[in-house]
Amino acid sequence: MLILPLACGRCNGDDDVTIKILYCGICHTDLHIIKNEWRNAVYPIVPGHEIVGLVTETGRNVTKFKAGDRAAIGCLVGSCRCCDSCDRSLENYCPKLVLTYNSLDADGTVTYGGYSDWIVVNEHFVVKFPENLAMDKGAPLLCAGITVYSPMKNFGLDGPGKHLGVVGLGGLGHVAVKFGKAFGMKVTVVSSTLKKKEEAIERLGADAFIISNDAGQMQAAMGTMDGIIDTVSGKHDVVPLISLLKTQGTIIMVGALEHPLELPVFPLITRGKILAGSGIGGMKETQEMIDFAAKHNITADIELIGADYVNEAIERLEKADVRYRFVIDVGNTLTAV
Repeated sequence: MLILPLACGRCNGDDDVTIKILYCGICHTDLHIIKNEWRNAVYPIVPGHEIVGLVTETGRNVTKFKAGDRAAIGCLVGSCRCCDSCDRSLENYCPKLVLTYNSLDADGTVTYGGYSDWIVVNEHFVVKFPENLAMDKGAPLLCAGITVYSPMKNFGLDGPGKHLGVVGLGGLGHVAVKFGKAFGMKVTVVSSTLKKKEEAIERLGADAFIISNDAGQMQAAMGTMDGIIDTVSGKHDVVPLISLLKTQGTIIMVGALEHPLELPVFPLITRGKILAGSGIGGMKETQEMIDFAAKHNITADIELIGADYVNEAIERLEKADVRYRFVIDVGNTLTAV
């Protein structure tokens, strides 16, 4: 049973921004942590790291925001700000990273997320949310969006003439298709089920669709892709996917697999291919991502729900019964007159 609290429990400091939360996406990570599947849950948990709302208060040192501004918070709310990763605007890889919820803050308290009415965060970790971007449909970009945008940028999968493979057409995958097309790339979706083909091509704009367990289709696509974003979090065979890459192509894992990969090295060695991982993104890159999304009108496909439907939504998410992201209407816009 999930109960949404009134507030996050932290007072606004000199460097902080207080945000009235209007929308918060439900990420699959929320399900993992609620059920303690990663063995790191600290109960009680207030999930939510795809947060969009309005600034209500700012500390005296805050320069980026004023009351009334649109603002957003993603997966992180703190870092050491002085290590090599932080110096390179890669706060997401800081060894002292503070996650938006279920994480220890610098003062030793546990962080609480966006399934709540408001939240207080240091301004460095708050993103300016564009005026022309829908707040409800844009909320999932704070996790799903940056998770796929970051590896595209960092591995050179962001330009015309490139061929991108997207494995899995869920919350991450459908956004990856949209970003890929906005970058001008050819995008091929690789899925285990044919039922998503029409959706991928007709509605999301993918150029091609491959059934991963169809040997003929996989054979025909061998050596054609510059890079692959693998969004699947369940157990699956990565070796056949590597065969789809061109020489020195890269497959980037962004799905949080619970089980170790079974991976022979020869498929990598013989064609100089790369297996990499990527986790969300730093603050500079997150702002860049949301601005790019606004410029190209990229949003997530969502089902907007009331706070009283959260328990049912979590149960449906566990069954993969959502296309493609639940977003909680924390601000009660569904019932506003």
